[in-house]
Amino acid sequence: MLGGDPQLSGFEDPDEYGFETRAIRAGQPHDPYTGAVVTPISLATTFAQEAVGQPRHGYEYGRTGNPTRHAYQVCVASLEGAQHGFAFASGLAAEDALLRVLRPGDSLLLGDDAYGGTFRLIDKVHGNAGVQTAAVDLTAPEKIRDTWTPETRMVWLETPTNPLLTIFDIEAICSITHELGGIVVVDNTFATPYLQQPLALGADAVVHSATKYIGGHSDVVGGFVATNDDALADHLVFTQNAVGAVPSPFDCYLALRGTKTLAVRMDRHCSNAEAVVELLAGHPAVRSVLYPGLDDHIGHEIARRQMSGFGGMVSFRMHGGRDAAERVSAATKVFTLAESLGAVESLIEHPGAMTHASVAGSALEVPDDLVRLSVGLETTADLLDDLAQALTALD
Repeated sequence: MLGGDPQLSGFEDPDEYGFETRAIRAGQPHDPYTGAVVTPISLATTFAQEAVGQPRHGYEYGRTGNPTRHAYQVCVASLEGAQHGFAFASGLAAEDALLRVLRPGDSLLLGDDAYGGTFRLIDKVHGNAGVQTAAVDLTAPEKIRDTWTPETRMVWLETPTNPLLTIFDIEAICSITHELGGIVVVDNTFATPYLQQPLALGADAVVHSATKYIGGHSDVVGGFVATNDDALADHLVFTQNAVGAVPSPFDCYLALRGTKTLAVRMDRHCSNAEAVVELLAGHPAVRSVLYPGLDDHIGHEIARRQMSGFGGMVSFRMHGGRDAAERVSAATKVFTLAESLGAVESLIEHPGAMTHASVAGSALEVPDDLVRLSVGLETTADLLDDLAQALTALD
């Protein structure tokens, strides 16, 4: 399902190796001719065949399969504990491929806190094609039963969520959904496979915006789906090829390069975020801090159970309402005012006016006093000084 010859750099059993080793080696054999230790960028759009209808190692046409993409798919699938991995041109393209398992008249349950682009895709694109959607408070998994109908086929959730950092109990949600005959998709973008393994907790598929932590450097757009479900994998093989929303070989190279340092980056993201949270939690201008690492976070115990760290995303609400939130967002110097997240540089945004404007007026609308931070890898003291001066500027 991964395309091509799934060599794992000489690994007899890649599962016996640790996360960091697999991030650097899985799917990336040394070049047999030159010995190059970096996976080559294969730009070929077509591949010579041994005989009519007999492609070498499964490669025949660049949309269908590519050696650089294959290496990337094997690597990230290994990190998610998946048998099947599929790269797409964007996170939304990956989501769209998964959503295409639904047919007109089918229904999907969506966690009531989610990325605005995901809601737009589900509501405006697949909704117009006849797929029904209901927003559910998944902090109470039993509500799935209350909302379930004979037409419901899928539960879709993020955890931690974007942008409120809500935590959902993946194992409990999967148990109830599978009992009812549905499948569960978990957006693992915020946690990454380094901090959370949804498939091991029962999820049927994991989706990523690889633009974020997997790429990690704000220089590539991509998406990824990982699964152990053979039927779902068959659907994704067909859709990836038939629709053609695949990343370029160079994009796959960039994402694969980013993956090699995912573990060490996430460690620093987490430690910097914890320092930022400590500053914000004690500041008089801040109404509340939303971070699953806080003891008083409603999902803290679940996060401790299903995550190995609390991540690099922090949101907070301002006492001064929308005006204060927008002023703080525009007053930082080290934190860049920009959309996106998960890269080496720290970013700040006002979700209501930026990434989540598309959910205004819906059940997923976010508070207008909310600020979201993607805490990067800069010197910790510089980040703290920058936020302190931005908050002080409100006086």
